[in-house]
Amino acid sequence: MVRLIITGVCGKMGSTILNLALKDKDIEVVGAVESKDHPLLGKGIDVVAGKTDNPVTIGDDLSKVILKGDVVVDFTEPTSSLEHFRIANANRKAIVIGTTGLNDKALAEMKNAKDARTVLSPNMSVGMNLMFDTVERLSRIMKDDYDIEIVEMHHKWKKDSPSGTAVKIKDIVEMSEPDRNWIEVSGRKGITGERKKEEIGILSLRGGDVVGEHTVMFAGIGERLEITHRAYSRENFARGALIATKWIVTQKDGIYSMKDVLGL
Repeated sequence: MVRLIITGVCGKMGSTILNLALKDKDIEVVGAVESKDHPLLGKGIDVVAGKTDNPVTIGDDLSKVILKGDVVVDFTEPTSSLEHFRIANANRKAIVIGTTGLNDKALAEMKNAKDARTVLSPNMSVGMNLMFDTVERLSRIMKDDYDIEIVEMHHKWKKDSPSGTAVKIKDIVEMSEPDRNWIEVSGRKGITGERKKEEIGILSLRGGDVVGEHTVMFAGIGERLEITHRAYSRENFARGALIATKWIVTQKDGIYSMKDVLGL
């Protein structure tokens, strides 16, 4: 039985993870954390999950419940995620982080921390991580003769752009030829001139309640290969996070990705 603490438990992802975790016979939810000004603080998690006999109440400080758990799952925002990482690391607890928008400084701190046991991924979806793996393979083969462009669309409430998943795809493409001076292009307008071979275009669309959609285009002369992943529900991200939760508890210290979790 994995003892789980969920931060951001009242958010879209946190509540989805909570509902799935309560149905998982291998997981016990032992802690629930929200921001200090949240109106549901002090309430039982039944206000988020519906009918449940789990007695856990919603608190505002991970450090007060960290010793009860084995793993923390965090889908909050960059500042909170970094602080939760520090608390988990200081108490030798594992943490699964799916927050996007983490800056280079925060990522460097996480990756350089001693004794950390962390799964860090901008997208926990199994299907999306299979797409990452496919893009990596194709980029190595097609980088010379094909122009690579990325299009992503999310709901109108998303705060960061481009999405963490699109940035991850871009990074994968760039690693196919690390010595090339890649140029990220976020949009084109006016007389831009001929497309440079080093360009990777990323177009971000926002609107409605789109959970997440990513397309990678390999455009050649006379043909175009497109790979698209569409998320219709947050449950696929939550299921991936719980797979990572059960996986990380048996691992040695280190910073892992969903690629490691899935054995890709």
